[in-house]
Amino acid sequence: MLRSVLATLLMVIALPGGASAEPLPLPAYGPELEGFAYPFPVERFLLTSQRQPLQMAYLDIRPGSPNGRTVVLLHGKNFCAATWESQIRALSAAGYRVIALDQIGFCKSSKPAAYQFTFRQLAENTHALMDKLGIERPILVGHSTGGMLAAHYALLYPKAVGQLVLVNPIGLEDWAAKGVPPTSVEQWYQRELKVSADAIRAYETATYYAGKWEARYEPWVTMLAGLNNGPGKEAVAWDSALLYDMIVTEPVVYRFPQIAVPTLLLIGQKDNTAIGKDLASPEMRAGLGNYPELGKAAAKAIPGARLIEFPDLGHAPQMSDPEGFNTALIEGIAAP
Repeated sequence: MLRSVLATLLMVIALPGGASAEPLPLPAYGPELEGFAYPFPVERFLLTSQRQPLQMAYLDIRPGSPNGRTVVLLHGKNFCAATWESQIRALSAAGYRVIALDQIGFCKSSKPAAYQFTFRQLAENTHALMDKLGIERPILVGHSTGGMLAAHYALLYPKAVGQLVLVNPIGLEDWAAKGVPPTSVEQWYQRELKVSADAIRAYETATYYAGKWEARYEPWVTMLAGLNNGPGKEAVAWDSALLYDMIVTEPVVYRFPQIAVPTLLLIGQKDNTAIGKDLASPEMRAGLGNYPELGKAAAKAIPGARLIEFPDLGHAPQMSDPEGFNTALIEGIAAP
C-alpha cells in the first residue's frame, strides 16, 4: 500500500532510546508529482482550456458489486486525489463507483504558466470529465477548497448533482470583508517558494489534526514538500499563488441560500482554518475560522442541509478518523 511504501521516506528516523537520526534528504518530485506513487492507477483526461492543451489526472475505481451510484471526490488546496485513499476503499466496498481527480494546477495535473483560475473554470473542467465518463447526477463530495468548488459546481449545474457533501469547506466566511489584509499574487508566490516540510507539518498538526500528529500523516507531508522541492517548483508555486488568490477573492458563502440540491455538511469542530489569518492582527485572528459557528451557519443558510459534527476532529476529519468518518459519510449519502 501507498503508506507502507512511503514509510521509508519519513523525514526523521526514530532510534532506540528516543534519539533521532539526521533528517533524510527531501525527495524532489516532478511538477506533476512524477516519482510519487498513488494507491490506484492514474488516468488522464486531455482537454483544451483557455486556448491551451492540458491534462487532468484522475482515479476511476469501480466496485465489485455496484449499486449504480457514483461518488466524485474533490480534494482541498493541500491535498490530492491520493489522500482520499481510505474513502475510496470504503465507498467502493459499499458498491459506489468512485472518481477522485486532481484539479488543474494541483498534484499530478498540468501546471499552466498562464491560467485564469476561477471556481467556475474548475467546475467546467470537472463537468467536462463527467461528460467524458458518462456520469450523470453523481454524489459530489468536496473537502476544504474542494468544498468551495463543489458548492460552485452545484450552483452552476444543479440538475447534474444528485447530492452535495461538504467536508470542512473553506469559504464559510469572507476573510477580506472581516479585515484580513489583501495579498497580491506576487506575495503569495514568494510565500509559496519558502514552503518546507517542517512548516507543512507544523501547520497541518495545528489545523488539520487538532494538535495531534501521527506518523501515518507523514507521506502527505512528503508529497507536498517534495512537489515544492522538485525541478518544477517555480511553476508549482506560481499556480499555488494564483489558486490562493482565487480562494480569497471568490467567497461562496453569500450564495449558500441558492443551493438547490440535497446537502450534507460534515464538520470537524476543532478546525480553525482561515486563509491569510496569519496576516491579520491578533485581535482579528482570534475571531476567524470558528468552525463550530460557521458550520451551523452554513447548515442554516443552505436550504434543507443536514449537519454532522465531529467534536474532537480538525480540518481533515476524513484523515484523522477515517473509520468514523467513512461510516458517517456512507450513512449520510444513503439517506438524502
